[in-house]
Amino acid sequence: MAAVLRGSRLLVGRFCKHVDFAFVSERSMASKTPVGFIGLGNMGNPMAKNLLNHGYPVVATDVFPESCKEVQELGAQIVDNPAEVADKADRIITMLPSSPNVIDAYTGPNGILKKIKKGSLLIDSSTIDPSVSKEMAAAAEKMGAVFMDAPVSGGAEEEFTAAKELLTCMGANVVYCGQVGTGQAAKICNNMLLAIGMIGTSETMNLGIRLGLDPKLLAKILNMSSGRCWSSDTYNPVPGVMEGVPSGNNYQGGFGTQLMAKDLGLAQNTATNTKTPVPLGSLAHQMYRMMCARGYANKDFSSVFQFLREEEGQ
Repeated sequence: MAAVLRGSRLLVGRFCKHVDFAFVSERSMASKTPVGFIGLGNMGNPMAKNLLNHGYPVVATDVFPESCKEVQELGAQIVDNPAEVADKADRIITMLPSSPNVIDAYTGPNGILKKIKKGSLLIDSSTIDPSVSKEMAAAAEKMGAVFMDAPVSGGAEEEFTAAKELLTCMGANVVYCGQVGTGQAAKICNNMLLAIGMIGTSETMNLGIRLGLDPKLLAKILNMSSGRCWSSDTYNPVPGVMEGVPSGNNYQGGFGTQLMAKDLGLAQNTATNTKTPVPLGSLAHQMYRMMCARGYANKDFSSVFQFLREEEGQ
């Protein structure tokens, strides 16, 4: 996995051609035009910091003022709302939790489009419903701006040079497949598979442990066999099997269970709209929603292993 998991690389996706971007050399802030940044939560905060560290002046806002403190200390200009960001920057990045948040940030009473300049580049790195991305793109086009949906991920195909440089400096790889909505669709599909794979790995590891197998030995065997997957060899959910992953830190950090439940909900909505059967995706969604109700909302999504172990005692 990656980004919010370690710094600000993110969920792995291999649906687009993989491109490695070299970091641009640092230049003084005065030599670069301001970048607007809206949404300074667990994902947006490190991305905004990386922009500042690469010499970009940042104009930022968040609905929670306390979230702005760290980037303000690094030199970001903090304003009250997205409209004020648009008034001061013509390249704006949004990193928000959900579709309603994105709609409000762009088209609300104090939204970006209230003060957008013609020719502005709007980059939405939130994971939202693809149909909302298309709506925002149409609204931006009417105002003479360019909207790009670029949810963060491990693979990337970037067509806009300005966006590529900005997103590279943020320390996040992006998914952009050339048409508004396709990046979101790819991210949603990736995360559905990620959740299913993590549940399967957790069930397998738990069964092996119950059969008396040492978890490290079991993981080694699986990772030399056809059952090998990212959840088993890179992000193992069993405490003590791997270092540097949330399972080794009481499932702190990483990609939250609540966020995974949200993304699985998006997958369910799009599956319903397209009449696509996703039985395993539906089961994964139910399980992660149950975990949120049982106190796992803020733990990493790999805590599904701990959830299964605790269910044994029910």
